[in-house]
Amino acid sequence: MSAPALTPIDEALQRLLEQLPVQAAARTETVELRTALGRCLAKDIHASRDVPPHANSAMDGYAVRAAETAVDTAALPVTQRIAAGQVGEFLVPGSCARIFTGAPLPEGADAVVMQENCETVDGSIRVLQPVATGENVRPAGADIKKDSRLFAAGRRLRPQDLGALASLGLTQVQVVKPLSIALMTTGDELQRPGNALQPGQIYDSNFTTLHALLAALNMQVIDCGRVGDTLDSTREALLAAAQLADCVITTGGVSVGEEDHVRAAIEQIGELKLWKLAVKPGKPFAFGSINAADDLAPPCQFFGLPGNPVSAFATFVLLVRPALLAMQGATDLEPRRFAVSAGFERGVSGGRQEYLRACLVESEGRLIAEPLVNQSSGVAASLSRSDGLLIVPPQTRVSRGDSLWFLPFSELGS
Repeated sequence: MSAPALTPIDEALQRLLEQLPVQAAARTETVELRTALGRCLAKDIHASRDVPPHANSAMDGYAVRAAETAVDTAALPVTQRIAAGQVGEFLVPGSCARIFTGAPLPEGADAVVMQENCETVDGSIRVLQPVATGENVRPAGADIKKDSRLFAAGRRLRPQDLGALASLGLTQVQVVKPLSIALMTTGDELQRPGNALQPGQIYDSNFTTLHALLAALNMQVIDCGRVGDTLDSTREALLAAAQLADCVITTGGVSVGEEDHVRAAIEQIGELKLWKLAVKPGKPFAFGSINAADDLAPPCQFFGLPGNPVSAFATFVLLVRPALLAMQGATDLEPRRFAVSAGFERGVSGGRQEYLRACLVESEGRLIAEPLVNQSSGVAASLSRSDGLLIVPPQTRVSRGDSLWFLPFSELGS
């Protein structure tokens, strides 16, 4: 019997997104604006008012009628002074108002002359450079128009987005509730940091890395600990975790070794929908579902990541992260990539798409990618020594100067 074909990464992601439930509509909550960073909007935001609410001066100067600033006109007496936060009086024809940046334009004025383009003479000004109607004036609604859609549902809120919402006077916002994620690691060789290592053990770094990646997505993480390398313990741990969370994420145990039991357990208690990817690192990835104890309840989604630290990190970033965002109704799912120039040469790659840990250097206005020498999937610290993942398509020869896509780790924050 031939082995199943490896699934290309783009096809794998498409299959995940097609089969995952979107929970945004039924799971919403209202939170304080200052705590909404990184959360997904549950509904469209329409502006309830203009921002700014009134026409205001774009700089320090004098509010005038533009038609009265023609060359050789008489001096304009300064009849009022308007600072930011103050409201001036009607501007009498043939006069001007001293005005400061951000102050509301007085009724009757239609332009502002920069103070550098005026000379003052006995309480009046003489305009040295005429202005046109609307010059140096910010119209009402120049930033945000009343009734316009500011943000669409599914947007993940950034710091600047919170500021825009605050400019509308909002203090709260309706967002999608975070998913609950049961996170567990597998392997008798693993020990949690803080405990003494026994012979043959290593510290578990995957849990901490994945916990941080999930926290950056505002997910609620449930610590399900470490599962021993037996089929029975793996099956029981998965069933218990599925009762606690929307999704279960495991690391390790999804390959074909005698001590790898996760895949077999999923096939017994749920459904395995995807296994093995045409990607390097990260080939032994699994996706499926775990049946609920209640026949009427929906199944729990399952993601099985490889045990090697770099493989676990890569498959989370490439597949699990966009899948979890999609379940929350987010519209921007994948980290942004940009093109860089290869600073190296290598022969034709194999049949799997490769993600090389690489550093960026700037040279003559271009970004050059230099891959790390050691690309072993077990070298966890290589992720810290690199700036991101350099994407090499299958069956591709790389020459110095070739353009390749680069996925920066800076995209993985909130």
